[in-house]
Amino acid sequence: MTGETPSSDDAHDRTRIDVWLDIACLYRTRSEAQKACRAGKVDVNGQGVKPHRRLKVGDEIVITRGERLQTVVVLGFAPAHVPKAEAHALYEDRTPPPTAAEVEARELERLFRKSNPRPTHSPRRRDQRLLRRMKGIT
Repeated sequence: MTGETPSSDDAHDRTRIDVWLDIACLYRTRSEAQKACRAGKVDVNGQGVKPHRRLKVGDEIVITRGERLQTVVVLGFAPAHVPKAEAHALYEDRTPPPTAAEVEARELERLFRKSNPRPTHSPRRRDQRLLRRMKGIT
């Protein structure tokens, strides 16, 4: 016996999905990746997964982002965080390009948000009084 366990060879070929999603820059943080997995927004090979699910090279990951589905295939692993340019080498993105209707809808939404900015502060006392009068609440 060499003292190695079967899982020690496997450790270089497999990693947790939440960690991989973070390192591959598909989510900003590992906790965001965990929340997405728990919410059912991440599928691996057609099955919903939990954050501790181990990935291997060749696994197909489908991430639900609003109405769009992002599809990536695992090509490799990194032992720690790498720059975003290098992180793209860890996967192959098979997401189809957005349709013209999706691009137009996204542009309209962006314009709407730009023309209707949210207030940066809560209403002051005077504004609260005005709002109550407008609503008919005395």
